[in-house]
Amino acid sequence: MGIRESHMTQSDLFTWSMEQDPALRSTIVSVLVLDSEPEWDRLVRVFDRGTRVAPGFRHVLAAAPLGLTPPRWQYDPNFDLSWHLRRIALPPPADQAAVLEFARNEVMTAFDPVRPLWTFTLLSGRPDSGSAAVLKVHHSLTDGVGGMQIATEVLDFTREGTERGPVREREPHRAAPVADVLAWNWSAGWGLVRGGAAAVATASVRAAADPVGAVRDGAAMVSSLARLARPVTETMSPVMIGRGLGRRLTVLEVPFAQLEEPAVRAGCTVNDAFLTALLLGLRSYHRRYDVSLTRVRVTVPISTRTAEDPPGGNRITLARFAVPADTDDVGELMWAVRGLVERWRREPAIPWSNAVAAVFNRLPAGAVAQMLRHVDFVASDVAGSPVPLYLAGAEVERIHAFGPTIGTAFNATLISHMGTCAVGINADTAAVPDLPEFTECLASGFRKVAAFAPQPNPRRDGMVARSGERSGIS
Repeated sequence: MGIRESHMTQSDLFTWSMEQDPALRSTIVSVLVLDSEPEWDRLVRVFDRGTRVAPGFRHVLAAAPLGLTPPRWQYDPNFDLSWHLRRIALPPPADQAAVLEFARNEVMTAFDPVRPLWTFTLLSGRPDSGSAAVLKVHHSLTDGVGGMQIATEVLDFTREGTERGPVREREPHRAAPVADVLAWNWSAGWGLVRGGAAAVATASVRAAADPVGAVRDGAAMVSSLARLARPVTETMSPVMIGRGLGRRLTVLEVPFAQLEEPAVRAGCTVNDAFLTALLLGLRSYHRRYDVSLTRVRVTVPISTRTAEDPPGGNRITLARFAVPADTDDVGELMWAVRGLVERWRREPAIPWSNAVAAVFNRLPAGAVAQMLRHVDFVASDVAGSPVPLYLAGAEVERIHAFGPTIGTAFNATLISHMGTCAVGINADTAAVPDLPEFTECLASGFRKVAAFAPQPNPRRDGMVARSGERSGIS
């Protein structure tokens, strides 16, 4: 492990630093609904191997002297796999409500910072010999796409199991504190110099060939960085304005075809259809309060992960932008969403999101908290598996993912599995005190999208989205 890889990135540090405010905890909880109870000894072996493939799950954080570097990931000399793997028997009726109640408490409970930042709990006692498993992991360990990559090292494609090769464990980085600080800053500084030199050379060639274009590109980059980092000072929803520490979880299930087919008919993506359904649902929810909704602000994680990146860690940037919510026209709304998401995917500042996170890390925690609390909701879309998956002999029937609210009213995370999209809703009870009514309103938005039949429109002629396209959202 290289010196820079042994430390938190600025993006990871941002998610960890937010732990100072309990309302901003970056805890991810995933629920696996299983058709039987996994074989425990086999499960332990699977996780023993998996945590060696993704060694961050055996790491703890060590702060640098005087904060001169980001915290360093180091192997936990006291790592105890049995502490992270738990078994609990649910009391009757052991239904989905009981599983979600357990997951809710996991969402609201802080991590023990002296141990690796994850736990996995098997919940037995479900009807028909079924079970459930709840994985709790801190966002600094992985993002949605990275989490699915890690899952391939734990989940099998057959009930009998999947043969995997031996694990090539990386040598842990060891250095004295002062030497570590010097090595990290040298590495980071050299990286900036090297990157800066390359950027200057490219810019020089560009300026010589097209001076007007070079100036325009520079101005565009400055504007893009300002958009990515600008403070947010107002909450757009006039209803979902409270913020607190209570959380409640619920799940909506939608056939994948009911998002994919309307998206293809409109020349958009599955993610566009997903966001459109949420906006339509929010319009219905606000109407119950006799309030008209014109715009809301959403945080959308955009993946910057490449094929060369290792599993784990955050390879995302958080794009915060306002979206229209002033129409019930599904096609119009979907196209407005498509345009906004595509524009943000192309923002010149996206590759510099780690540098933007470094700026946020130097701001007072209260200032960042106030900015995040004015965003209305988070929406995340993760591509799951189209084929059956198994955990130590038990088939995975459903996967429900619940992302952190990070100061917003709710987080909606969609993950697909075997032709079904499960939308996990993690709601702040101060912002959404009536979760059943809220859930029904969101469900009505998905029904409207499923029923969408576009009228002929010259602007959309000839534009067909690729089947299952996810717009790089994570």
